[in-house]
Amino acid sequence: MIELQNLSKRYGDFTAVRDLSFVVGTGEVMGLVGPNGAGKTTTLRCLSGIIPATAGSAYIGGVDVAGDPVAAKRQLAFIPDEPRLFDHLTVEQHLNFVARLYGINDWQARSQPILDELEMADKRKLLPSELSRGMKQKLAIACGLLHAPRAVILDEPLTGLDPYGIRRMKDTMRRLAGEGVAIILSSHLLDLVEEVCTHLLILKNGNKVVDGTVAQVRAQYGVDGDASLEDVFFRATSDAGHTHA
Repeated sequence: MIELQNLSKRYGDFTAVRDLSFVVGTGEVMGLVGPNGAGKTTTLRCLSGIIPATAGSAYIGGVDVAGDPVAAKRQLAFIPDEPRLFDHLTVEQHLNFVARLYGINDWQARSQPILDELEMADKRKLLPSELSRGMKQKLAIACGLLHAPRAVILDEPLTGLDPYGIRRMKDTMRRLAGEGVAIILSSHLLDLVEEVCTHLLILKNGNKVVDGTVAQVRAQYGVDGDASLEDVFFRATSDAGHTHA
């Protein structure tokens, strides 16, 4: 459902991502982790068509993101860590706007269960200035899920959420995966990644260090396969443990 083939992104002489390939299948949740500056956000922006890749290809549902960006993005939701909202549109108007972009006529019926799941049903008439940081993040998530995407990219989705919101977001990710949605979760919260992800991709300096199921990665870096993802992360990204998988 989500595929990257030999993607590279260069800014002048600096290579942010180098020859990166991976696949996220239907119902899989891939955790994308790495130190600051590893190339995670650049990878996600190239994958979603926000910025062009220098080399390589990205596919959503078999559609080339560069060759047919509209068709690819119809299947995709990209939810960044910082909500991009319109100051003068209410929650309900945001959803109406997104529905018009995607040609969704039954947006009110679609939005109700999403708002209920995110505990925002009573916030329909509020402007972004009247929402907390966590509620703004929930609104961005609701807008992203309205068109029922088959691929979802989440970049630090729990920023600003309280413990109840965090639990709800975990449940939402599990529900989407259970419905066959392919998910990429980029987060520094390794406990979250360990709890919800089926696969793991670790980047360092724009290079793929580890790629596989969580069980495979634990087996590679753990003792008797019992390593936590925090242990795996530090072992994989240390200079001594830097080996390509």
